[in-house]
Amino acid sequence: MKKLLFALALIIAASMGQLNAKVPVIGISSYNSTDASMADLTYIECVKKAGAIPVAIPVLSDSVQIEQVMSMLDGIIMTGGGDFDPLRWYGEQPRREMTIIQYERDDYDIMMARAAIAKGVPVLGICRGEQLLAVAFGGALWQDIPSQVEGNVKHNQMPTNPKYPTHSIYIEKGSILAKLLGKEEVRVNSLHHQGIKRMPEGLKAIAHSADGVVEAVERAGRIKGYKDAGGWLLGLQFHPEILVANGGDNTFLPIFETFVNEARKYSAGK
Repeated sequence: MKKLLFALALIIAASMGQLNAKVPVIGISSYNSTDASMADLTYIECVKKAGAIPVAIPVLSDSVQIEQVMSMLDGIIMTGGGDFDPLRWYGEQPRREMTIIQYERDDYDIMMARAAIAKGVPVLGICRGEQLLAVAFGGALWQDIPSQVEGNVKHNQMPTNPKYPTHSIYIEKGSILAKLLGKEEVRVNSLHHQGIKRMPEGLKAIAHSADGVVEAVERAGRIKGYKDAGGWLLGLQFHPEILVANGGDNTFLPIFETFVNEARKYSAGK
């Protein structure tokens, strides 16, 4: 009887521990339309599938509010979108191939990225979100890959359905991405015309397409010249959230599961 009671006590204790365990809260950066601030459902679905709570963060312009929001998050996904203002952020005149710039989103994304890095919040940057990791910390972009980079890789696959991968990337052995995917070459989808040209000190490229365009970045140390608590960081130029959520390709699900696990560890250490 005592053994049975002891076993029941262990089961109850374990159950209570699971109930009390904090589920990570993952912020998802938004963009503005005419009358709304929105985040794509694909990011939301991937966060849910990986076992965390997704929260869309509206486009904010107040740095104090952004700091307060960041203090409530366990991780942040910086999402895809349009072009950055090249003259303001990396001192280049805009090329004629540039598309629409949303200045309020530039400010919002830059403040969000810097606040996350300063606090050590795990960051997953996707497409524009990868480019942001360069722009926010002193790097620069190719304003228009088709007119500036030699090669024959088509980086904007539209109007092809983006849930289908269309070109290969080559991943550095031993990198975060190689470990997560278990391979050093993989096919990805592609919806961009810009990419990282100059990397900030503290980050490094870990994957490229056949024409040399950066397809993934991770840490090489602390980011020089900025407050940096050394949190987990991964940037991807392709869109794994579309492949997982819309294409049903779980090849890329470990990216989100690992990110959520890092968010869980960050939350436990707060």
